[in-house]
Amino acid sequence: MEGAGVTYRDDADFWEGAKEGRLLLRRCARCGAFSHPPVPMCGDCHSLEWTTQPASGRGTVYTWLVSKHPSKPDAHPRIVALVDLAEGVRIVSNLRDVETGDVRDGMPVTVFFDEIGGHVLPQFRPAAEDA
Repeated sequence: MEGAGVTYRDDADFWEGAKEGRLLLRRCARCGAFSHPPVPMCGDCHSLEWTTQPASGRGTVYTWLVSKHPSKPDAHPRIVALVDLAEGVRIVSNLRDVETGDVRDGMPVTVFFDEIGGHVLPQFRPAAEDA
């Protein structure tokens, strides 16, 4: 996790990739299982050895919500989505370039990167249905 200028060993590759516009996932060097969010030990085989692999950046919306500030009106409320990546893991991110009435579970999405609050973050937008 990156916060207040601190990057932790387990997620350093994820944040470095984001700065470069690449969605990187941890993959167990022993059994090949993907892990996100990054953790120290593989949940499948308990290995501590990891590799990093670029993700396709494609996925589908598993579920979503509209996030609104609790005490002051938002000019543009955020759509927060739990995205099933093609690699078989889920990632929480903002869903952009879509109106709330057009969002649906199972909607295909694709990643892009944007600087928000001084940090480059993966964001998702609708993808072509036939892509």
